[in-house]
Amino acid sequence: MDLTSATLDTDLTLDPKDWTDLRALGHRMLDDMMDYLENIREEPVWRPIPGAVKAFFDKEIPQHPENIEEIYDEFKRYILPYNKGNVHPRFFAFVQGTGTPFGVLAEMLAAALNPNVGIGEHASMYVDKQVVEWCKQMMNFPAEASGILLSGGSMANITALAVARNHQLGLDVRKSGLKAVDGQMTLYYSAETHSCMRKAAEVLGLGLEGVRQIPVDADYRINLEALEAAIQEDLAAGHLPFCIVGNAGTVNTGAIDPLDELRDIADRYKLWLHVDGAFGALAKLTPAYREPLKAIERADSVAFDLHKWMYMPYEVGVALVKYPQAHRDAFAVTPAYLSQEKRGLAGGPDPMNNFGMELSRGFKALKVWMSLKEHGLEKYARMIGQNIDQACYLGQLVDADPELELLAPVTMNIVCYRYVKPGLSEVELNELNREILIRLQEEGIASPSSTVLQGRFAIRVANVNQRSVKADFEVLARETVRIGREVGA
Repeated sequence: MDLTSATLDTDLTLDPKDWTDLRALGHRMLDDMMDYLENIREEPVWRPIPGAVKAFFDKEIPQHPENIEEIYDEFKRYILPYNKGNVHPRFFAFVQGTGTPFGVLAEMLAAALNPNVGIGEHASMYVDKQVVEWCKQMMNFPAEASGILLSGGSMANITALAVARNHQLGLDVRKSGLKAVDGQMTLYYSAETHSCMRKAAEVLGLGLEGVRQIPVDADYRINLEALEAAIQEDLAAGHLPFCIVGNAGTVNTGAIDPLDELRDIADRYKLWLHVDGAFGALAKLTPAYREPLKAIERADSVAFDLHKWMYMPYEVGVALVKYPQAHRDAFAVTPAYLSQEKRGLAGGPDPMNNFGMELSRGFKALKVWMSLKEHGLEKYARMIGQNIDQACYLGQLVDADPELELLAPVTMNIVCYRYVKPGLSEVELNELNREILIRLQEEGIASPSSTVLQGRFAIRVANVNQRSVKADFEVLARETVRIGREVGA
């Protein structure tokens, strides 16, 4: 069929002619997914994907309708069994949250309404606005601060750094670009900072020559003396220092940079202080970390994810900025087709596209709004505290076993450890632990990830799992030793 030959009187629609079959299938899907989540503990954490399954996804684009029952059966055969596994109670890889059953339902509602939450007078704009207000309250940011929900920490960090760049320069960078800047702008963060900061520097036009990766101390926190020396050296060279990034929980070890001291240094040199709190900022909700992370309140901006330690379904992160006008000035543009009116559909609050790059924005706020109302902030604080306690428990199990070794202090919810066998070189230990990690995954026992600390391969557990119990960490420690003995033999 020639797709360009459709006539205007065809009355095509993508809705079903008879809703009965789709309604029945929808109920079946919902029941299947609730069964899947309810019984997830009985499943392997992860399964290797067979070649035949991968080959199934090499088929050409369908040209004609297929039966929806058969499509769903293909989902259950080729997709469901080979999920990433981060809904499982023994998934500890990277820093990836679990989601919740009610969050699944919220996503369904958001998809059914299908609003573009970028502009206009509709309820989703006000839900989005309220969720940002709640995020400000979590961090004790001023009521007048601004913020925007984004896909995650990478976009939240680059958004905040774009505001920092423009604000600190005091020039119309949006008009003239960086060619108007007299000197190299410089950005400072520790060697343990997430790689999204490097990407941000590249996208914002600083380039790697504008990045200063500052060494860390024995606890993997930024070295303050080295930081200040780098700033002074850049000033003497005629460069333009503009921003320091502090970590509220580094991705490798969970280390918290000395944020109060970073604020003092930023004030001394009139720099912007941004805090990357992708997962760790939310530990501020717990009694134990309220004071250690209180200095977040002194930052000019902060970024964190709600799909990590707030257990929301993917994807949703947030950037908060103390200075709403600076935030708006960095992104706002209003062409005629986006003009705002005082009344009608084009009315409503200040369009969210004035505070970020996206004009098309899904209704990601709904799952946050509904989930926070379902559980309340106090329960989330207790869940976060429980994850930290579980990480400390795993650290104790590692310390108590002579065949296991901690490779970094357990400062929050991340545990880096390895299996040790006397007589092996560091290279051999690295290869042994790499094999242990892969076998933990391939056998469906647990899914930690890995990192390298001072040349040593570490099995890395990042616990933002709302389904984990203490016994899961006992299984992990025990099975690490079992596999280590088998492989080491």
